[in-house]
Amino acid sequence: MNAFLSILENSKIPKESCLRRTRLTTLQVNMGNLCNQNCRHCHVAASPNADKVMSAQVIDSILGFLSRSKGLTLDITGGAPELNPGFDYFVEGARPLIKEIVVRTNLTILFEEGKEYLPEFYKKNNVHLICSLPGYREKEVQLQRGKGVFHKSIDALKILNKLGYSKQESLQLDLVYNPSGAQLPPRKDTLEKVYKSHLKGKYGIDFDKLITITNVPIKRFKDYLDSNGEYDKYINLLKDNFNKDVVANIMCREFLSVGYDGKLYDCDFNQSLSWALRDERGDFLAVDKIAAQDLEGRDIMVGEHCLSCTAGYGSSCKGALVDSGESLQESDTKETVKQYYGKTLKSSDDLKTNACTCAVEAVPKHYRPILSKIHPQVLNKFYGCGSPIPLLLEGCTVLDLGCGTGRDSYLASALAGERGLVIGVDMTDEQLDVARKYKEYHAEEFGFSKVNVEFKKGYIEDLKTIGINDNSVDVVISNCVINLSPDKRAGFSEILRVLKPGGELYFSDVFTGRRMLENLKADPILYGECLGGALYIEDLRRILRGLGCLDYRVMSKTKIILNNEEIEKKAGMVDFYSMTIRVFKLALEDICEDYGQIALYLGTIPQCPHQFILDDRHVFKTAKPVLVCGNTASMLSETRYGKHFKIIGDRSIHFGPFPCGSEDYDNAVGGCC
Repeated sequence: MNAFLSILENSKIPKESCLRRTRLTTLQVNMGNLCNQNCRHCHVAASPNADKVMSAQVIDSILGFLSRSKGLTLDITGGAPELNPGFDYFVEGARPLIKEIVVRTNLTILFEEGKEYLPEFYKKNNVHLICSLPGYREKEVQLQRGKGVFHKSIDALKILNKLGYSKQESLQLDLVYNPSGAQLPPRKDTLEKVYKSHLKGKYGIDFDKLITITNVPIKRFKDYLDSNGEYDKYINLLKDNFNKDVVANIMCREFLSVGYDGKLYDCDFNQSLSWALRDERGDFLAVDKIAAQDLEGRDIMVGEHCLSCTAGYGSSCKGALVDSGESLQESDTKETVKQYYGKTLKSSDDLKTNACTCAVEAVPKHYRPILSKIHPQVLNKFYGCGSPIPLLLEGCTVLDLGCGTGRDSYLASALAGERGLVIGVDMTDEQLDVARKYKEYHAEEFGFSKVNVEFKKGYIEDLKTIGINDNSVDVVISNCVINLSPDKRAGFSEILRVLKPGGELYFSDVFTGRRMLENLKADPILYGECLGGALYIEDLRRILRGLGCLDYRVMSKTKIILNNEEIEKKAGMVDFYSMTIRVFKLALEDICEDYGQIALYLGTIPQCPHQFILDDRHVFKTAKPVLVCGNTASMLSETRYGKHFKIIGDRSIHFGPFPCGSEDYDNAVGGCC
C-alpha cells in the first residue's frame, strides 16, 4: 500500500468515499512543456528546449469534447501554453463552448518576441488569468525563476491592470505562490494581505486572489529534493501535516487533465508521471472517444505525491482547499509586528520603552563569556525582556520562538554543543536575514566543526507548516515574543505539541496585573513595544489549564517602569511585569498534593554546585533533604533534571494538600550560585 492510502486508512477515511470521480466541472489542458523559463520546482520539467507540443489535431479533438460537454471551465496550462502555435486558435474556438476560460501564464511571456499582442487578446476573449509570482520581492522570485523575471512580471502586471484586469469584474487576475523549497505554503489569508499591501504600495499593482500551491515532489522538484538530500524529509513533512478535512475537496474528483498527446489523466500531476486512464481492455482513454459522464464513478489513481494535495490547508490548482481560519484582526496584528520589528526599529535603541529590552547584566554570570562571542550586529538588534536560557542544554534540541536576529539561539547553541540542535523561528525577514548571516561565524567562535543552528520563517501558532514534528523538541525558549501573538492559545498548544514528554518551556514575557482595554490592544505602538498584547497573568493560567497543563512555575517577576510619559498616559492604570516562567510537559495535578516525598539535590549541575532554584518558591541546597509536593517531585525526577536529584518516596500514600513554598528562598531570581 502506498503512503497516501496508508494515511487514509489510518485516518479511517474510506477510499471509495473520496477517491472516485464525480461530475466533471473543469477540463485542464496541458499544451506541452515548451516554456521560456526553466524553474526548479516545475513538475512538468518545462524548458525552452522541451519538445512536447500539443498538435492541431488534438486541439480539435478537445474542442469537440467541449462542444459535447456543456457548462465546463477550461483551464489551459503546460509550460508557457502561449508558445504553442495553436494557442490562439484554441482559445478563440473554445470561448463560445465553455462557461469560463482560464490561462495559467508566467507573465514574462508577454515580452517574448511576437507575443506583445497577448494582453489585448486575453481581454478580448475574457480570459481569467492565473499568473505565477512566487514572492512579492525580487529575491524570492529570482531564487525560483531566475534573474530579471521579477521586474518583467511587475511590468506585465502593470500592463494588465491598465487594460482593466482586476479593475473590471469580468477580467479576473489571480497570482500564484509556491514555496521556494521543501516547505508548505503559509496561511493564504495572511500572505495574500501582505502581497496586496506590498504590490499596491510599491508598484501600484492590484490583483484579485492569491492562490497558494504546495510543491509536488515529482520531476524537476523531486530532482531538486534528491540533490539536496531532502526528499525523505519533505515526504515526512507532508505526512505529518496530513489534513483529513481537505480530502473531500481534492481537485481530481471533478477535474480531468488532457495531456499534449490527447491522453486523459486524473490530474496534471499524474499526467507528468504518465499515469494515463485506461479502459477495461487496458487501452488508453482519449479525449476524442469519451464523454464527460463516462468518467463518473471511476477510481482515482493515487501515489505518494498525492500527499502534497492533502497537507496543511490542502493544495490544488485552485489553491488552498480549506480556510486557514485566521481572522483579519490576526493578520493585521502580524503585519503590525513585522512592520515594527522589520522596518521601524533599526536597533534596540529605537524602542520607546524598556518593556522589551534586557541588559547584559540581567544574563546569568556563567552565560556572559558566551555572550561576548556573539556578533555585535546580532546583539544590536536584540529585543527581549529576560534571559530565558535554562540549564542542562547539552545535546538537546532547542526551539527558540521569535528568535529575531538570533541572540538567544546562538547562546543556546553554544550550550547545546555539537550534539545538540537549535531551531530559531521568526516571521520577520529582516531579522532572519541577520540571524542566518552569522551561522558559520558563531560555529567557529564556539569551536564547533559544524553549524548546529538553523532558522525558519514561520508563525508560533502554526509550527507544523515549517516541519516541527510532534514530541520532537527537548526545550522551547522564547524571549518577549508570545505577547505579540494574536492567538496565544494556539501558540501554547503548538508548544505543548512539539515538546517531548518531560520537555520544558522556559520563557520570558510581559504580563499585566489586569486585563487591558480593547483600544489599547489595537494601538500599534503599544503592541510593538510588547505592551498591547501582554497577557493578564490569570488568563495565562486559564489558557494552560485548558490545554491540560495544570501547574506552571514563576522564576522571576519584575515590575516594568515604562519611562515614557506618552505611553504611560495611554496605558493608564495597567501595571506591567517582566516575568520568566517555566512549564513542563508532564501529567500534573491542579493543586500541590502531599505524598510525603523528599527531594535531595546532588550538587552535580556544574553551574550550580551549592543550590538549584526550581522557581521563586523552591531553592534546593546541595545535600539538604526537602519535603516536596507531588508536582515538584515530578518536575525534578521526570525531566532532564532527574539525574541530579534523589527523590525519596512515591505516591502510594496521600497526606492531603501540600503547603508549597520554601523558607530557604533568599531573593533568588531564577539562577544558581
